[in-house]
Amino acid sequence: MLSIDHYLALSAALFAVGVAGVLARRNLIMMLLSIELMLNAVNINLAAFSRLHGTTDGQSFALFVMVAAAAEAAVGLGIVFAFLRNRASVSIDEMDQLKW
Repeated sequence: MLSIDHYLALSAALFAVGVAGVLARRNLIMMLLSIELMLNAVNINLAAFSRLHGTTDGQSFALFVMVAAAAEAAVGLGIVFAFLRNRASVSIDEMDQLKW
């Protein structure tokens, strides 16, 4: 049987990979994927602590995080596609063009 330490270690590893992806990449799509990894790490934490305490509170919060992640993905990809149509690039360095 896996203890909560295993879940927390997995979550910490996923979150670290997500943070490294956001900080190291200059591609907006890869940054959105890294943010999704970080949100999934949070969901693992919520489910693990929910199981530890024997309640369903963490699982319901994880459901809300999944809804927010879906909305973030939809809006983010819409912005990416609009920017790609105008600039033919998804580089973060060129995103300041959106304010003009």
